[in-house]
Amino acid sequence: MLRPLAALAGALSSAALLLSLTQPVAAAPQRFELREVFSPDGTISKVRVPVAPNQPEVADEILAQIGIVHNTGPSDQRFDLVFVGDGYTMADLPAYEQHVREKWAELAQVEPFKSLTGHLNVWRVDVVSTDSGVDHDPAQGVLRETALDMGFWCQGRSSTERLLCVNEGAAQQYAALAPQADQVIALGNTAKYGGAGGPVATAAGGNPQAGQIAIHELGHSMGGLADEYFSPGDPYAGPELAEPNASVLTEAQMREQRVKWHALIGQPTPDGGVIGVIEGGRYQERGIFRPSQDSIMRTLGREFNLIGRKAMTDAILAKSQPPVDPLALLRQLRLLPS
Repeated sequence: MLRPLAALAGALSSAALLLSLTQPVAAAPQRFELREVFSPDGTISKVRVPVAPNQPEVADEILAQIGIVHNTGPSDQRFDLVFVGDGYTMADLPAYEQHVREKWAELAQVEPFKSLTGHLNVWRVDVVSTDSGVDHDPAQGVLRETALDMGFWCQGRSSTERLLCVNEGAAQQYAALAPQADQVIALGNTAKYGGAGGPVATAAGGNPQAGQIAIHELGHSMGGLADEYFSPGDPYAGPELAEPNASVLTEAQMREQRVKWHALIGQPTPDGGVIGVIEGGRYQERGIFRPSQDSIMRTLGREFNLIGRKAMTDAILAKSQPPVDPLALLRQLRLLPS
């Protein structure tokens, strides 16, 4: 009797194993992230897109030519901005070089970059792609073999056409070939308007309006600035915010506690009007206050407000040697009131 029981047990075990192997495996829940979307009229919004699947990494050893766009000193004493390109073949590299020059020229006309170009280095990494152009351009479904896998519609993951996404790991790996990379901007070889925010800012290299996207994104990554646009919804009821241009405090509370931008209230601001404590900011219509009516952190094509200028200046000068007092320099340059 022992043998038949053992045989039966073995058969049942085999059947259970077969059953477990043939059962469908539950799919992992889809994860989403928020991405900034930029409209040609300058308005900015957030959209929810699926998180990119694990993207293939670039080979351990990569080679690319490094071009000097703007060099003012040793990288350990300067803020280093690095451009990388996607969808540029070897024959397209002259166009890429021109696109980088145009985007840098636009950035260098915006304060405080304009007055602080002597504290910046700008590098160009000549990333060579097999195909010219980016995915889903001029239409969905058009795919190309490129080094950084840039594509509109956030590579098919979004319903928003102008959302231009990139393999961020690959972009950062190429940017690391530069002497230093404090900030990375990826340009796609396309004239179609588009770009996206994130650890690597993206912009359409051949579109003259897309440079504003990179400037706005530098406000986040360099200056730690909050977005100043908002949408209807429940009032914010959380704690005070870390960003220098967003607060839960009213003007009276700010003045009483002598915090945030209290010292600049009432001062003229380059984006228009005067610095105040205006409700609506950091995505919340109520419960969060911003410093000015309409800076570049709310609408493309505008200037940084005084709070933004100070934050960007702090970031640019953080590595400067000998050390520079940001407030003193801003006042000397007449970028802040005395």
